[in-house]
Amino acid sequence: MIWFFRVFFSIVLVSMLGVTSWASTQCALWALPGSVGSHPWFIATLFDTYWAFLTFYCWLAYKERSWLSRLGWLVGVLLLGNIAMAVYMLILLFCVPATARMEDILLRKA
Repeated sequence: MIWFFRVFFSIVLVSMLGVTSWASTQCALWALPGSVGSHPWFIATLFDTYWAFLTFYCWLAYKERSWLSRLGWLVGVLLLGNIAMAVYMLILLFCVPATARMEDILLRKA
């Protein structure tokens, strides 16, 4: 299972870096047309996305012991979203052997 998640989060990271790089060559983030930025589904999607980011962060904050680390990851997740989340997961997944149990990833070490 660890190998599957290593591959999965690698794909998430590479695809997010790719699509973000591509989008940044097409137009600047702040050049979003008003008609898009004020569209109800765009707003609903932003709310959904950021609540998902904060849900993931709640687990991350449980895992991390240092307040400085928690704060750094909060900023990273809120600014970079799935890129930061994939990096966090890959760090965790490569710190355990491929034979590790999911509990080793999901639960805080004593």
